Amino acid sequence: MDVIQAAQAYIKKMVSDVTGMKVLLMDQATTSITSAVTTQSTLLSKETFLVDRIEHEHRDVMMHLKCVCFLRPSEDSIQRLVEELRNPKYREYYVYFSNVVKKSAIEQLAEADENELVREVQEYYADYLPINQDLFSLNMKPQAYPLYGDDLHKWNAAALQRTLQGLMATLLSLKKRPVIRYERNSGMAKRLGREISTAIQGESNLFNFRQTDTPPVLLLLDRRNDPVTPLLNQWTYQAMVHELLGIDNGRVDLTSVPDIRSDMKEVILSVDQDSFYHKTLYYNFGDLGENIKQYVEEYQKKTQSNMKIDSIADMKRFVENYPEFRKLSGNVTKHVTLVGELSRLVEKNGLLDLSELEQSLACSESHANDLQRIREMLASPKISNLGKLRLVCLYALRYESYPNNATKELMQMLAKCGVDERIVQCVDHLIAYAGDRQRQGDLFQNRDIFSRSRHVFRGLKGVENVYTQHTPRLGETLEALIKCKLKDPEYPFLDQVSRDRPQDIIVFMVGGATYAEARLVAQINNSTPGVRVVLGGTTVHNSESFVEELVYAFNRMPPSLR
Repeated sequence: MDVIQAAQAYIKKMVSDVTGMKVLLMDQATTSITSAVTTQSTLLSKETFLVDRIEHEHRDVMMHLKCVCFLRPSEDSIQRLVEELRNPKYREYYVYFSNVVKKSAIEQLAEADENELVREVQEYYADYLPINQDLFSLNMKPQAYPLYGDDLHKWNAAALQRTLQGLMATLLSLKKRPVIRYERNSGMAKRLGREISTAIQGESNLFNFRQTDTPPVLLLLDRRNDPVTPLLNQWTYQAMVHELLGIDNGRVDLTSVPDIRSDMKEVILSVDQDSFYHKTLYYNFGDLGENIKQYVEEYQKKTQSNMKIDSIADMKRFVENYPEFRKLSGNVTKHVTLVGELSRLVEKNGLLDLSELEQSLACSESHANDLQRIREMLASPKISNLGKLRLVCLYALRYESYPNNATKELMQMLAKCGVDERIVQCVDHLIAYAGDRQRQGDLFQNRDIFSRSRHVFRGLKGVENVYTQHTPRLGETLEALIKCKLKDPEYPFLDQVSRDRPQDIIVFMVGGATYAEARLVAQINNSTPGVRVVLGGTTVHNSESFVEELVYAFNRMPPSLR
């Protein structure tokens, strides 16, 4: 189960099967998918001499070229293809849709193809964004696909449809017909499961895969049951880049970095095309520094430089001082630039102290001490407004049931710090969305007196790394599932029931997954023989996007539900 390989196979097949000089015509969604799994040079090697977007209306007429169209079967893309066929710019067309296409759309295209230029129409199921081999996203931003309907337990109709399409494509590309389980308290997970089950039955011919002894499992989870993970600072490479800089469709915008060179204002991160990134994806920040130093030293030998390198600053100076080095490896320069900027932001925003307190709030219980330290952090000019908001959110979640807790006082302090009132209200929104009464399970182990005592004293023993104490709730869930101990009343089966130890597990997080959870899944895949797990989500959150989605959802709610 490798989502990159699955999507790659489709792209490779469509540009290989259509021989001769050609153009690859895509829409916005398929452009993101294709750029995630292939390179310009790979396309060129298959005689794809031009890549363009169907939205670009003023393309040149090139009747000597064939056209490979790779499009989402959305109304917009279908309509644009209809217009293309009425006024063709290429000799012949080979149309590949990234998902199941309606019969009415095919009829529409046939009617528009008066010149009979369409040679082929096929469905290639790559309607999701592959990020790592075992991680995919539907890339649903709230402005384009608001997740929630008229309350936080109901889908927005367009978001449900997009999620259904993305998951159906994932299952078809991985060739899995799963049993479906969902979190009992999530009406959205249950509704999604029912829609998938109905769709699979309706497309039974497509899902007529060879049956295995143990059926695959599709596990539908809800972000509201673990609101803590997306609120925490991260200390492994991929997660850290996303938290501090943001990764959007595999691209990182570095325009705000001081003194950034023009060729480094945007960089691409791809586990498939960048061996160093693939190797260091889950390295913590300390190990990352050592590896990047070795990486620079390898190339330093090739430039025959004796410059001493002991720090990130030394690496940056070396890269700047040797133009021939930059030519030799833009990839090394990219990672030196990224790690240098991460290092600067950690220092500038006091992230070591901030993260230590975040981990304390997530993993142990010490109300008086936590409250005092939060007040100090809120008064510090070094901590960003987002960092301060995260602390208050974590406090509100941890101490929600404490009588006379100081959440309102801390919210007032946030407002005095200059945090926008709509953002301050996010603390209340978070409790309405994922407070104790909304969650399934005992997130903080504080409902049962014995587990609560164990949890409090565990925090006193100390851990190997205070910045990585927290483990996402997904870890416990997957461990129970793999050991056949996931309780049916809490995680019901939808239709078919299986008591076998699962071998293939597809986890989907309604409300967005995180890179911290992706790391956990990768660890399970590396350490559990015979079990393969793939993680997906409506999006991949960092703390800023998580807060943004929450604020956006509540601003769209009727006043009575806010």
